[in-house]
Amino acid sequence: MYNDLQGATVIITGAATGIGRAMALRFGREQANVVINYLGGEQNVEPMIREIEAAGGRAVAVKGDVTNEADVKQLIRTAEDRFGSLDVMINNAGIENEVPSEELTLDNWKRVLDVNLNGAFLGCREAIRSMLERGVKGRVINISSVHEKIPWPHFLHYATSKGGIKLMTETLALEFAPKGIRVNNIAPGAIETPINGAKFADPEARAAVEAMVPLGYIGQPEEIAAAAAWLASSESSYVTGITLFADGGMTQYPSFQGGKG
Repeated sequence: MYNDLQGATVIITGAATGIGRAMALRFGREQANVVINYLGGEQNVEPMIREIEAAGGRAVAVKGDVTNEADVKQLIRTAEDRFGSLDVMINNAGIENEVPSEELTLDNWKRVLDVNLNGAFLGCREAIRSMLERGVKGRVINISSVHEKIPWPHFLHYATSKGGIKLMTETLALEFAPKGIRVNNIAPGAIETPINGAKFADPEARAAVEAMVPLGYIGQPEEIAAAAAWLASSESSYVTGITLFADGGMTQYPSFQGGKG
């Protein structure tokens, strides 16, 4: 546990399932004030609040679309009104879908970039505004992907959005470091989440993915949550503008493992 996270206020977008849910529960165990943003997965929210409160944290849920400017502003206001200020903003909400690039429609392209990149931008902007207004030396954490670095055919819109998040994170980190606001990025690799459930349930498909991971296994959402807790804590006080790859080594050219190539 990180003692300085006790009583800190943390917003997590897309927090009802998968990595977002794991982060919300982890910050609950850190006895933080957790603001759970969700659009789908509403049935998970009340059990999450109970679990967070049982661990000694406090929680409130706010339904909202990260692509809607008014919804994002309301999300920040809820954190301020309920808990006094905002200390940590985690832009986690994201979507993906597979389509050959020559068949990718403009509407599909716009939708993925709207959620993944524009949603993160709005979260960053509104969180930083709140921190500046209240003199909070806050932390912003964006959730990217190994595909900010690794090209991914049939996921052009997704990879493009994650590449954009990388440079957005670095630019904001440079701009707001003098104000004591740290901005970092976590890039998960293959993680066991509902979005990957069907794929990883197939033994052959799972084995194919595991072969791309030097550590040899599919990661768990809790392993990403651990990285987020560290970046939010004072233990990472001299860290800003980085991408922390939590990917089991997937970005380290695993085809060359064992001296191949």
